[in-house]
Amino acid sequence: MFQQILDPIAGSLVLSALCAALPLVLLFVLLGVFKVKAPKAAIASLALSLVLAIVGWQMPVNQALSATAAGIFYGLFPILWILVNALWIYRLTVSTPWFEVLGRTIRSISSDLRILSILIAFCFGALLESLAGFGAPVAISAAMLMAAGMKPLKSAIVSLLANTAPVAFGAMAAPLIALNGVTGLPLRDLSSMAGRQTPFIALIVPLLLVFIVDGRRGVKQTWPVALVAGAAFAVAQFVTSNFLAVELTDVVAAVVTVAAVLLLLKVWQPKETIGMEGAVQAAVPAHASAALGAGNAPVSVKTGAGSPAETSGVPNDNTRPKPRQIWMAIAPYLIIIAVFSVAQIPVIKTWLGQIGSVTFAWPGLDITDSVGKPVAATKFKLDHLKATGTLLLFSGLITMGLYRITAGKGLRIYRDTLMQLRWTIVTVTTVLALSFVMNLSGQTTTLGFALASAGGFFAILSPLIGWIGVALTGSDTSSNSLFGQMQATAAQQTGLSPVLMAASNSSAGVMGKMLSLQNLAVASAAVGLDGAEGTLFRRLLGWSAGLLALITVLIFLQSTPVLGWMVPR
Repeated sequence: MFQQILDPIAGSLVLSALCAALPLVLLFVLLGVFKVKAPKAAIASLALSLVLAIVGWQMPVNQALSATAAGIFYGLFPILWILVNALWIYRLTVSTPWFEVLGRTIRSISSDLRILSILIAFCFGALLESLAGFGAPVAISAAMLMAAGMKPLKSAIVSLLANTAPVAFGAMAAPLIALNGVTGLPLRDLSSMAGRQTPFIALIVPLLLVFIVDGRRGVKQTWPVALVAGAAFAVAQFVTSNFLAVELTDVVAAVVTVAAVLLLLKVWQPKETIGMEGAVQAAVPAHASAALGAGNAPVSVKTGAGSPAETSGVPNDNTRPKPRQIWMAIAPYLIIIAVFSVAQIPVIKTWLGQIGSVTFAWPGLDITDSVGKPVAATKFKLDHLKATGTLLLFSGLITMGLYRITAGKGLRIYRDTLMQLRWTIVTVTTVLALSFVMNLSGQTTTLGFALASAGGFFAILSPLIGWIGVALTGSDTSSNSLFGQMQATAAQQTGLSPVLMAASNSSAGVMGKMLSLQNLAVASAAVGLDGAEGTLFRRLLGWSAGLLALITVLIFLQSTPVLGWMVPR
């Protein structure tokens, strides 16, 4: 048996905490300063963590290696099992004409770039985030906005800023599932807590988007649709995450928001229409905002200095498809909602819980904390039939049948999906291994106790930690894996709610995603502005910091009696 040591380095908690932080410091320095690729940086940090665990924290070698294996396995199941199957469904839709129909349907609703920024970057981006993630929402929405006539740089900024509120529940709630895995806190509590934080950001993001597109005039003329979109998304996100299925949060929120905006546009239109390159047009009647027709021609958009950049595969036709085509285009999302809804029926949910999950002690791990209590992370719960990734696999098979995609083509797309994610797979499994080694060796506990010395101030420090984590790793899932247990430990030592602080790592962290090098590079490439990462970073830094400040105030108030009633008990 291995018992964790709180202060193994010279009997000093401060020195031990500084040493425990070294793997994280190395990871961030390699990523942020030396621009080392994420897989290599994660492997180097894991190696350092293993050395510290064995030499510094006196963890037996076999248990250190077993902890590494446990982290890798958890990275594969359930995290990557979700990501692979979600991205597979997305690629299935892209391989058919129906994905193009879906984009044309959204653009047919309005020719006003301010409204399109909400529909494409905010709503459609949330749908993509629910399945694909990893830059796909930013790349696709930025290209679609350019095709609609928005300037490249502005398209990238709008898409990056919009990719905030949905991220905590993205990839079928993978960030929160990872947080549940490393902290042992109930997924329902973490989901409920995040669902009582991110909706406040969702409420204001559409207003920020129309301000970026058209300044004060945009807010003045389109605030009704921005408020309706923000409120619809916020309410749907809260209800789904708290009372329905956490995995469906982004899907439901995006669909509800599109429906709310459509209903509003039937009875209301802005006084002016801001079209291509900011051209102002007279308002059109609400009933005439969508015409009938079809088309498929790519467009060429100027990216500066007179050089055109082809937005390959993005049609410039804004005519509305026929109703049957629209239903076929949104069918994959409806299938996912249906499959997950069926899985929530009490009888089926109970049955899946009995036969679709197994809990066992991870081989080679026998660990207690510094006071002699068994560490919960040595128990492993493996969901197979009831797993989110398995339900997504079923949804993908149904989508294949509906779209008449052959088994051979479906398998090729699955293979291509694995190839696309090959380095992501290395990164995620290595980061989870790093997290498990740090947690099980006691390094995370040492850090948590040291941070607890901040007292009540930790409620302000906690969101900043999550923000830095996502900004540097580019992933809310990775940040939760690295810092989730540390946040929970520090919260326990300061008398704060572990659920509140752990969820805050995710909710506040997403404000840093627009600044991550990965996302900035994706956005730059998507709009044909190679080397624009620095410009995008400078333009977005203020918005990111401002949103972080807002959610930090909310989280601080939730840690006090003022809003403490919002924390799940």
